[in-house]
Amino acid sequence: MTKGDEQRGAEEQHDVESVAGGIPTAVRVAGALVSLEGLVGVGTAIVLIVRAATGHDQSVASGIGTAIWFGVLFGGVLAAGIGLLRGKRWGRAIAVIAQVLLLPVAWSLLTDSHQPLWGTLLAVLSLGTLGALFAPATSRYMAQDYGEIPEDDQRA
Repeated sequence: MTKGDEQRGAEEQHDVESVAGGIPTAVRVAGALVSLEGLVGVGTAIVLIVRAATGHDQSVASGIGTAIWFGVLFGGVLAAGIGLLRGKRWGRAIAVIAQVLLLPVAWSLLTDSHQPLWGTLLAVLSLGTLGALFAPATSRYMAQDYGEIPEDDQRA
């Protein structure tokens, strides 16, 4: 058995232990919240397409263009949420960027748009999701394949 075979065997064993240990609750909560945001955005894109197709928009091109924009952006957010639910690490970066971009939207809803209910809900959702994305259990889970965790940092 070569050193490469031993290393691959150790990596496979580590993957089995990761699956056996499961995905932390904080990662699953973040995945659920991000998936919800993605579904709302994709649903908005569908509504915009229907509105444009039925003539309820001022400009068909504007309605479809906005729908495409929403579909692409929130399709990615939905994919990130599903990825987090499945324990994929790549979803975290997309989810963090989405939350950071949604916070100014929440501020705008709270102030200029005079929609305090929606602004508060969006702010709480974004901040809660960021909290789950940066929870210690999430950070440990995301970092576990990048090296050894010092023993003093292996808290539950």
